[in-house]
Amino acid sequence: MRILSLHHVTATVDTAQDDLDFGLSVLGLRLVKKTVNFDNHHVYHFYYGDRVGTPGTIWTTFPYRGHNVRAGTKGAGQVTATVFSVPTGSLAAWRAHLASRGIAVADLPPRFGVPAIGFSDPSSLDFEIVAGEDAREPWAERVDADIAIRGLHSVAITVRDPGPTVDFMSSMLGWRRLDGVDGRIRMAIGGGGPGRLLDVVHRADVPVAVNGIGTVHHVAMAIDSEQEQLALRERLVAFGSKVTEVRDRCYFKSIYFREPGGVLFEVATTAPGFTVDEPSDALGRALKLPPWEEPHRADIEAHLPAIRS
Repeated sequence: MRILSLHHVTATVDTAQDDLDFGLSVLGLRLVKKTVNFDNHHVYHFYYGDRVGTPGTIWTTFPYRGHNVRAGTKGAGQVTATVFSVPTGSLAAWRAHLASRGIAVADLPPRFGVPAIGFSDPSSLDFEIVAGEDAREPWAERVDADIAIRGLHSVAITVRDPGPTVDFMSSMLGWRRLDGVDGRIRMAIGGGGPGRLLDVVHRADVPVAVNGIGTVHHVAMAIDSEQEQLALRERLVAFGSKVTEVRDRCYFKSIYFREPGGVLFEVATTAPGFTVDEPSDALGRALKLPPWEEPHRADIEAHLPAIRS
């Protein structure tokens, strides 16, 4: 039942084209899958990542403009920052890159000794970039390879009381406490390092989060096999967690549950991956639908906004 790393982070965003422009030209990630929200097929689901969407590099979005979804409220019970990893010494280049696209950049306190900057996307989602050692191969089509994002570094979740969250992550999911500073506890899975870190930010008076545009919906963790996923599900149910049935997301299988502080967690399998329905050199070009939605393709395409990528 071993969690391997982070798998992906998924957010609700505003406009599809603005989100694509940000993910591709600002973050410099690859669009590895253009599909639809499996729970609302008139809404896109974009997956961004490295060349093949390796677990631990994936950022995903639901663009909900025009679907009567309110702006969300950031707060307790939510992922409040998505953190990307870039090479040591590249923060100055990232400041210049972001400024050239009209994005305000804030210098942040070092994250456990690692330099960091912060910024927001057009939907007001909060991002951080930290610079350090990361051997993962980047996607470098629109951002130079020597500074390009290597993948997810970590996420920050916000809760009011960190104790139950830390205990749950440790006892049920195998995370371990690495370090702590005032108001922030760093958790690690496996050997730690980029893609295997999660910060529990805690403050007793923080408002309760409300999901909506401009907020992260969930963070997913990677597990190696369907058998391990089922074993973990049984363990969570025995613990008393409300866990979904296994859901087929075509590119992985998933279960969802909330940790004691209210943050929605997903555990997703590493297989079959994004090349299951298109070759690696064509990822992200065509609108890919799950088999059960193919009979509705004409209606789906008619209701999705026109985009260019």
